[in-house]
Amino acid sequence: MTSRSRRSNARPQLSEKATAHIRGLIMSGELRPGTLVRPETIGEDLGISTTPAREALQALRVEGFLELVPRHGFVVGPLTGQDIRDLFQVQALIGGELAARAAAKATEQDVAELEALHHELIAAAARNDHDRLEEKNHAFHREINLLADSRKIIWALGLVTRYVPRQFYSSIPGWPRATMDDHAELLQAMKAKDPEATRVAMQQHLVHSGELLASHFDARVAAAETDNEPMYIAQTDPGEGLATA
Repeated sequence: MTSRSRRSNARPQLSEKATAHIRGLIMSGELRPGTLVRPETIGEDLGISTTPAREALQALRVEGFLELVPRHGFVVGPLTGQDIRDLFQVQALIGGELAARAAAKATEQDVAELEALHHELIAAAARNDHDRLEEKNHAFHREINLLADSRKIIWALGLVTRYVPRQFYSSIPGWPRATMDDHAELLQAMKAKDPEATRVAMQQHLVHSGELLASHFDARVAAAETDNEPMYIAQTDPGEGLATA
């Protein structure tokens, strides 16, 4: 592989990393609607050049998270807690179907492996290891989705979950405990080989997660508006002053 091809392969990874980073900041409420986001700022935050950072901003514009304002640049588009709840409602419908199919097909060994992941998640929560907690949560859901063996439904789920950040959850008050409790109910339904109970458990779990994230988002935005708190700062065009979120 030539050095040029290595660079071309690395740049999409950097832009994808930047895209996920910015999307997470927006969904968590750290970047409020109307906030100016500059590629130079993102590049500096992540230690990357402005080229992949700018590509990330363009991608988020296509997704609707950012808008391009003439003479200013990219700003965070409209987003509310209800928008977040709506995304999770859709995810719950699709995820519930996958979970039901997984429950119908899962062997005792499959359930045992899910239980092992669940216990690793509990251990990570006890250590306040947020990165490990989120990693095990993702692995738990991924395993259930793979057990469903429904490629097109998984593809459809991917269209929705790409708008939902994988990070930040463990720092949301109540999320670690809710995740442990909800996963325990899911496992009970799967052990009982009850697809419908598993569907309901997964749907309730995802709606619950969405409510926690949406409430966290609403609280951060409300607090920033009340306190005039600068949650993210980026320079505007010369003469325009300072834009804060």
